[in-house]
Amino acid sequence: MAVFARADAPLRARAVCEAIDVEIAPNNINNVRLKLKRLVERGILVETEQGLFTQPRP
Repeated sequence: MAVFARADAPLRARAVCEAIDVEIAPNNINNVRLKLKRLVERGILVETEQGLFTQPRP
């Protein structure tokens, strides 16, 4: 969540992997994308466009 707090624009799963120092590999990117989509389902994040995630703004 700290990655999104520092971001000034929506992030893709690949950018989140880079920010948290996870190896940039297709499997890791897909795993992060699935986790981000779960956070969207729970209302913690929003998906502004397909593949772009950010925190909801009040």
